[in-house]
Amino acid sequence: MEHIGVRETVQFMGLTFNWETLCMTWLAMAIAILISCLAVRSLKVIPTGWQNFIEIVVVWLQNQIDGMMGRRGRMFAPFIVALFLFLLTSNLLGLIPFLESPTNDLNTTLGLALLVIVMVHGFGLYFKGGHYIAHFFQPIAPFVIINLIEEIAKLITLSFRLFGNILAGEILIIVLLHLVPIWMPIPSVVWLMFSIFISCVHAVIFTMLSMAYLGNAIKE
Repeated sequence: MEHIGVRETVQFMGLTFNWETLCMTWLAMAIAILISCLAVRSLKVIPTGWQNFIEIVVVWLQNQIDGMMGRRGRMFAPFIVALFLFLLTSNLLGLIPFLESPTNDLNTTLGLALLVIVMVHGFGLYFKGGHYIAHFFQPIAPFVIINLIEEIAKLITLSFRLFGNILAGEILIIVLLHLVPIWMPIPSVVWLMFSIFISCVHAVIFTMLSMAYLGNAIKE
């Protein structure tokens, strides 16, 4: 129990790295890439197996992209699909014994949120130029303060929501395993199933919010 939230760190060139988080992140990426490779290894007109699962996910995400991001959204489809697969894999890793989710580390979720926010403003400037900057001063100039606070809030809510829920779920599983006798596993199994559901939900929430923010920036 005393190891909950404790990270194994290494020093390199004066910098501190969370070694465990890095390893779990690379593992999550490898699993997501493997799933994608299996899905397209032998494409069929009538999909089966991994191809069937991936096509369901991709078609659903494309429908969401069209509805939330407009016609320009399709250029972001590869990023959105990759983001969702990575988040889903990362969230579920911590439910496997001896593994931890990279998303239960604020460094990971904050990095993903920063990536999304930078893309939002970068592509907003690319597609709209000065009009994108002008919208921060609407309806009147003093509102720029409120709009800037809103942008900071987006970064905080994106990162802390995912981090807090995934970490809390894994902690409660560990606590239940210590409190519930080994001959009475039902509460732990029920919470494990609920954690799988929560992991999927928060992968969807992070992806949907990212699409909404990008959509507001690039829509005509």
